Amino acid sequence: MSNNQEDRDTIDIQQYLLTLKRRWLLISLVAGSVFGLVALITFKQSPVYEAEAKLRFSKQSSASELTGISESVGELSGITSLSNPIDTEAEVIRSYPIIQKAINELNLQGDDNQPLSVDDLLKSLKLKTIRGTDVMQLSYRSTNPQEAAATVNTIIKYYLESNITTNRSEIRSAREFLTKQLPEVEKKVLKAEMALRLFKEQNRVVALEAEAKAGVDSLSTLSNDIIKAQADLVDANTRSLALQNQMELKTKQAIQQSTLSQNPAVQQVLAEYQKAENELAVAKTRLTNQHPAIVNLEQKVSVLKNQLQKQVFKTVGSTSLPEKNLQIGELKQALTVDLVKAEVERIALVNRVTELKKAFTLYQNRLDILPRLEQQQLQLERQLQIARLTYEQLLKKLQEVEVAENQNVGNARIIAEALIPDEAVSPRILLNLALGGFLGIIIGIGTALILESMDKALKTVEEAKQLLGYPLLAAIPSASRKGKEKEEDHTRELPVINSPYSTQTAAFEMLQTNLGFTLSDKTLKVIVVTSSVPSEGKSFVSANLAAAASQMGRKVLLIDADMRRPRQQEVWQIPNLQGLSNILVGQLELEYATQEVQVNLDLLTAGTVPPNPAALLDSNRMSTLVEEASDKYDFVIIDTPPIGLFADAVILGKLADGMMLVVRPGTVTSPVVSTSKSTLEQSGRRVLGMVVNGVKSEGRTGYYSHSYHGYYRKYYGQGRSDNNGKVNIVTGKGRNK
Repeated sequence: MSNNQEDRDTIDIQQYLLTLKRRWLLISLVAGSVFGLVALITFKQSPVYEAEAKLRFSKQSSASELTGISESVGELSGITSLSNPIDTEAEVIRSYPIIQKAINELNLQGDDNQPLSVDDLLKSLKLKTIRGTDVMQLSYRSTNPQEAAATVNTIIKYYLESNITTNRSEIRSAREFLTKQLPEVEKKVLKAEMALRLFKEQNRVVALEAEAKAGVDSLSTLSNDIIKAQADLVDANTRSLALQNQMELKTKQAIQQSTLSQNPAVQQVLAEYQKAENELAVAKTRLTNQHPAIVNLEQKVSVLKNQLQKQVFKTVGSTSLPEKNLQIGELKQALTVDLVKAEVERIALVNRVTELKKAFTLYQNRLDILPRLEQQQLQLERQLQIARLTYEQLLKKLQEVEVAENQNVGNARIIAEALIPDEAVSPRILLNLALGGFLGIIIGIGTALILESMDKALKTVEEAKQLLGYPLLAAIPSASRKGKEKEEDHTRELPVINSPYSTQTAAFEMLQTNLGFTLSDKTLKVIVVTSSVPSEGKSFVSANLAAAASQMGRKVLLIDADMRRPRQQEVWQIPNLQGLSNILVGQLELEYATQEVQVNLDLLTAGTVPPNPAALLDSNRMSTLVEEASDKYDFVIIDTPPIGLFADAVILGKLADGMMLVVRPGTVTSPVVSTSKSTLEQSGRRVLGMVVNGVKSEGRTGYYSHSYHGYYRKYYGQGRSDNNGKVNIVTGKGRNK
C-alpha cells in the first residue's frame, strides 16, 4: 500500500471527537431508534429451551486399551496434521442418516405441522468442543423442553451405534488386507537377503569398514616404505656414481676388471705374457730383429697374447679390455668391490621401489572402489531392513487385528445425558438491550462520520496534488508526541537541528534536494515561501529548509518578510529589535542587520512592525536588498504572509527565482486552496512546487472558518506584538553581526 493510502487510512482521534461533539443530536436520535427496535423484537420473542449432553472421545476404544492392542487399531485420528479428529466426529453426528433416524423416531414436526427437515434440525443443533479436553458438548434448542432433551439423546444413541459399526468394518477390512499382503512382503525379504549375499560373494566383501581401515593403514605403511626406499635408492645412486667417477670406469667394466684380476688362469697367462715381453725387450737391446732368438721371442709373445685373449674372452665374454685393466692393485680392487656392491644395492632398491609402488597402486585401487561398494551394500542392507521391518509390523498388526475383530471398539461414551431444561435460554433481555444500545451508538457514530466525510476541508496529500496540480517537493510529517512533552516549543520547531535523525529532518533534506532540480536553465538562488492561510507551517518549513541547506555547506540567508505577524524570532529564540523593516526605511544595512543562528546560516528578522508592509516590500530598496543577498549568499529564503490574505508574497515573487506553496491538510479548505492557485496563475509568478506539511499528524489545533474574514481576524489576533505594538525582546542563541 502506498504512503498516500496509508495517510488516507490514518485516524485522527481528536478530529473525530470534535465531529462527534458537533453531531451529538444526530447520534442520539440514531442510537435511540436502534435501541427501541431491538427492545421491541426482544420482548416479542417466545421462550426457547436448550438441552445439553456431553460425549467423551478416546484415541482408542476401552477394549483395545485393556487388551494392549496397538493405538492404530480402532484409533481416533486425523488424516493430516491440521485436521481435528473430534471435529470430524462432529460432522459425522451432523450427517444425514443419523439426523434423519432421530427425526423419524421422535416424529419431529415444524411450525407447519410437517415432518421437520434435516436442515431445520441442524440449525438448532449445536456441537462444541470443550477447550483443552476430548469432550464434545451437544445442545439442541426448542420451544418444548421435553423435545429438546429427547432429540439430543436420540442423536447420541444413533451416533454411538454408527461408530461401533464403522470401527468393526474398518478392522475387518484391515485383517483381509494384512492377510493378503503378508506373503508378498515375505518374498521381498527373501529377495533382499539373496541380493545382499550375491553382492558380498561377487565383490569379496566381508567387512568393508574393517577393510577400509586396514587399507588406509597399509597405504600409510607402503607410503612410508616407498619414501624410505627412494631415499636409499638416491643414496646408492650417489655412491655408485662417486665410485665410477673415482675409478673412471663404468659399472660393467669394473665388474669385468674385478673378475679378471681374481681369475688365476688369466693372471698366470698374463704373468708369462708380461715376462716374455720383458725378455723380448732386453734381447732387442743386444740382437737384431732378424736374429733367431728375437724371432722366437716374438712368436712366444704372440702365442701368449692369443692365449691371454682367449682366457679373457672365456672369463668375461669380451676381449676389448686393455691389458692394464687385467691386473689391478689392492686399493683399486677394494674400490671395484665397493662399486659392484653399490650397483647391486641400487638395482635391488629399484626393484623394491617398483614392487612397493605396485602394491600401493593395488591398495589404492581397492580403496577407490570401497565407497561405491559400501554405498551398494548400504542400499541392499537398507532394502533388507525395510523389508524385514515391514514384515514384522504387518505380522504384529495382523495378530492385533485378529484379537480386536470381535471386540466392541467404540471411541466415544456418554458422560452426561441431556436432561429436561427448567429455564429458557432465549431471549436474553439484558444482553439484547445492551447490544441494542451498543449497536445504536456504533450506527450513530458511523452516520456522523459519513456526514463529516462530505465536508469540503482538505484532508490528504492526494487531495492537495489533485486540486493544485503542482509538483510535490516534500511531505513533512508531524512530530511524534508520545507521553509527556518535556521539550520546549522552539525545540520542536527545529527538528533538523534538534532531531537530526527524525523523519522530519529526512523530509527537509529531500526538500532542499528536490529544489535543486526545479530549474533547468539556472541555479536556484532566491525562493519565496508562502501558504494559503495561517497555521499551515510556512515559517516552520522556511526555518528548517534553511537549516538543512546550511548543513549541506551552502551559505544561506533566511529573511522573515512577514512584517504583519513575524515568527522567525520565536522559532530561533532571538531578539527582533531590528531587521527587514529597518533596512527598507534606510535605518540599517544588510551586513549589520543579520544574525548568525547557525554555521552558514544568517537570519534577517522582520524588525519593527510597520504600518504599510506591502509598500515597503514593493520598493526599490527591497529589490536592491534581494540582489545584494543573492550575490553574498548561495541560497536566500523569504518567509512571506499567506497569499490568501495578502499580496506580499506575489509582490516578492517577482524578485525571486520561484515560489513554494506550503499546504497543511485539515487546516485549509478546498475552496481557499483553489483561490490561492488562481491568484498565483493570474500573477504569472513561477511556482516551483508545493510542500505538504503535517502529514499523518496525531492531532490538529482546530479548524478555521471557511471565510477569509475568519482567517484575517485570527491572523491579526495572534500577530500583534505585546506592550502596545512594541516588539518583545527574546533572549536567544543568535547574535548580531
